[in-house]
Amino acid sequence: MELLEFLTPAGELSAQEGPEDHVVLSSRVRLARNLADVTFPGRAKKANRVETCELILPRVSATSAMRGGYSVPMGDLKALDKQLLVERHLISREHAAKGTGSAIVLNKGETLSVMVNEEDHLRMQALLPGMQIKQVWQKIDRFDTSLEKKLEYAFDANLGYLTACPTNLGTGIRVSAMLHLPGLVLIDQVNQIIQAVTKLGHAVRGLYGEGTEALGHIFQVSNQMTLGESEGEIIQRIHKVVMQIIEHEENARQTLLKGRRKELYNHIGRAYGVLAHAHIVDSKHSMNQLSLMRLGVKLGLFEKLDTPMLGKLFLLSQPAHLQQFVGKKMTGEERDIHRSDLLRGHLSKVKGLNIPNS
Repeated sequence: MELLEFLTPAGELSAQEGPEDHVVLSSRVRLARNLADVTFPGRAKKANRVETCELILPRVSATSAMRGGYSVPMGDLKALDKQLLVERHLISREHAAKGTGSAIVLNKGETLSVMVNEEDHLRMQALLPGMQIKQVWQKIDRFDTSLEKKLEYAFDANLGYLTACPTNLGTGIRVSAMLHLPGLVLIDQVNQIIQAVTKLGHAVRGLYGEGTEALGHIFQVSNQMTLGESEGEIIQRIHKVVMQIIEHEENARQTLLKGRRKELYNHIGRAYGVLAHAHIVDSKHSMNQLSLMRLGVKLGLFEKLDTPMLGKLFLLSQPAHLQQFVGKKMTGEERDIHRSDLLRGHLSKVKGLNIPNS
């Protein structure tokens, strides 16, 4: 089966809802694990990586959680397929660069994924829509427990799980929430929030993780430390800080509605005007404008437009998804033209802002 046949269609994926999804787009927990007495991927020779991959793949695929799933060596995937997986946050950009000796395993529905021989032998993650940090932890914990019965992990009684990078040592857990914060950006408070979160010992990153830009007013908040705290304590701390950020974003939106309404309508109206009428739109610009339109939908400012439709456009506007949608490989200039065609076609039935009388 080809990867595209297995992946959930963009429309279905975008229609998934979760708690607090007016701010929290998704919740994720990732675990890093390595095999006992096996050289870590970064130091292993190609033949060793292939051997390790062949040991791990059937055991991961045999778990009940991966029944009916999809398993493929990275060397068998086209460059476009790899980029699709990055855009869906199922693999890292680093793993997309891997070839022979690495692999990916996905469950049906894409809520579980396992990267084999990325930085560690195993990078497993659970991903759910909305604010479901505790639920994704339970999901990945069950999967990890079932896999640990089939594979012997590298573990030290004092240090915990051994990992390639010291920042993952101990629990090996990375808990993160993807947050849509246009309100805080528009009232120029987002940097204050980022600084406060950083002081608490957490990391704030862009759309695709470390070293990436916060496109579409989207930020990832995650734990920094994995050593010296239990998984439960880390989960609780991230849950608490995310709930506080939600409150700040809600307050920011109310500030705009009450004191800066015309400015708010201008931002959202311009975003709609550009995307509904432009004939050349680049990826970055489309994501930022769709973000503002999503804010407008959440504030009830659009008729005949909903969050699932915007989520679908957000996904299909990204380079690999757009090329897959059109059915051919394109240059950047060609993508910008086809992206604008896609957006105009979907937004043509929207009548603009539905501004309440005040």
